[in-house]
Amino acid sequence: MNRIENIHILTKRLIMMTAVAVLLIGVMFGMTFYYNQRFMMTWAGFLCGIIGGFVSIQQRMPKVSDEELSLLTTSWFQILLVPIFGGIFSLVLYSIFLSGIMTGALFPVFIMPKPAVTGPDTAFIVDIFTRTFPATGQDFAKFIFWSFVAGFSERFVPQIVTKAVSGASGDNAGE
Repeated sequence: MNRIENIHILTKRLIMMTAVAVLLIGVMFGMTFYYNQRFMMTWAGFLCGIIGGFVSIQQRMPKVSDEELSLLTTSWFQILLVPIFGGIFSLVLYSIFLSGIMTGALFPVFIMPKPAVTGPDTAFIVDIFTRTFPATGQDFAKFIFWSFVAGFSERFVPQIVTKAVSGASGDNAGE
């Protein structure tokens, strides 16, 4: 096969896999909305990360070598790997936002339930998954954007994690 044929095959597979991912995760998102809204933000972020991963592959296609292109057209696993990492990175970024490790005007703010004052409370964990939402419509848009970026830019979230770890180890060095 020539390069153009491989690009067409890969493009068709990316479109098909993106459609399937959007459909499956859209169904999961809809089910969470209908049934107690658990994990709703998680599914939304995961979907945007996966889409970012698929777009990233599509954007890089003209630059990959013929050998890499051939590998991508013959292996479904290789096509899925980047988007799955993108989805996982978007979940890590969601945790970073919820924890307050990254804050500022560019990043979303979330409204989270308060824990019970007395002792451990399992209802609090359920509340985190059902009652944690962006504070405003703008915060929701920021969350969607950054979730997409987490999937699109493979190095973005790992760099944040590395920076946080090195900052934490630097803070502990003086103790």
